[in-house]
Amino acid sequence: MLNINHVRQQFPILTETVNGKPLVYFDNGATTQKPQRVIDAIVHYYTHQNSNIHRGVHALSRTATDAYELGRTAVQQFIGAKHAHEIIFTKGTTDSINLVANSFSRAFLKTGDEIIVSEMEHHSNFLPWQNLRDEKGIVLKVIPLTATQDLDIEAYKKLLSDKTRLVAVTQVSNTLGVINPVKEIIAEAKKYGAKVLLDGAQAVPHMKVDMQELDADFYAFSMHKVYGPTGMGVLYAKEELLQAMPPYQYGGGIIKSVTIGTSEWADLPNKFEAGTPNIEAGPATKAAIDFVNEIGIEAIAKHEHELLIYATKQLQAIQETEIYGNTANKAGVISFNIKKVHPFDTGTLLDQMGIAVRTGHHCTQPLMHCLGIPGTVRASFAVYNTIEEVDAFITGVKKAVKMLL
Repeated sequence: MLNINHVRQQFPILTETVNGKPLVYFDNGATTQKPQRVIDAIVHYYTHQNSNIHRGVHALSRTATDAYELGRTAVQQFIGAKHAHEIIFTKGTTDSINLVANSFSRAFLKTGDEIIVSEMEHHSNFLPWQNLRDEKGIVLKVIPLTATQDLDIEAYKKLLSDKTRLVAVTQVSNTLGVINPVKEIIAEAKKYGAKVLLDGAQAVPHMKVDMQELDADFYAFSMHKVYGPTGMGVLYAKEELLQAMPPYQYGGGIIKSVTIGTSEWADLPNKFEAGTPNIEAGPATKAAIDFVNEIGIEAIAKHEHELLIYATKQLQAIQETEIYGNTANKAGVISFNIKKVHPFDTGTLLDQMGIAVRTGHHCTQPLMHCLGIPGTVRASFAVYNTIEEVDAFITGVKKAVKMLL
């Protein structure tokens, strides 16, 4: 059973107050807070290991390299990748998807080829493909939503064709919390020989993912949403694709040899990791994964689901609110509005009560156009959140209703 008090004691920021009220942090979909061990790992690196990695023969460089690569191994094991060299470290999910858009397109795409995305995608998994449409003449197709804001899988099947080269969809919607049937999406794409990229930014913090089970070709996520450091992204890609794709960026660390006439690329994963990274994020990533593993991702998922069910029921009882993403298959996100009230106004009042939520279009403007609204209020949960915090949130929404209507 989850010991919530023990969990919360590991997060220093949870003792903060906002506007004289205890902090209730429900903006975990944007970024999670960090346990002390992650903070300590960053401090330890700068205090005892600070050195550049991979190319130094002195002791500090070797120690820093080992600590950084332990982070990669931790990610590999955490998501069930076959090889550590299939894990490319990037700046974040956005950078990971842009890497694929740049390198995969240069290796495999030509004018008239088709890419399929969905109407609920984060801009990070929409704009790169829209750009390829405009620059390279790629045909961009969009999976519509059903009345319950699920992906319309029958419509998706009709979009697939022999020209489909890539399907790029989110595993869990950052706005709606909807869990998409990605195994079915992948299986249908494979019938046409298409590759599949999954945006896992909102999935990895909330559920177990296994690359061997999913059989996705590309999988992208950010560690800062998994209790880890900012500036550390992950791109998993199958080895054969990474071998065939050209580098995304050029510079130090990605080569075996350079002459005036030609260059030979380094082995994976270095081929895609030009320049000096934020090295402290390597050991901090391992610390974050250790934290999740100690609790157990299944225990985290169960706790967050209980919060989601409880909060949804309480919010539904407030007649003046409307919830978006009304499907049973959801991860820990509730998007809602007080009817006839702009989400910014609701969010501002909640902030005055010490409750942190996200407001706006959540970088999903095509979805907002589909729903016919400017944005939503989004409450997103993490392992350290409590029923008591949900009660404070519901009390805050009721106060906002009285003040704004």
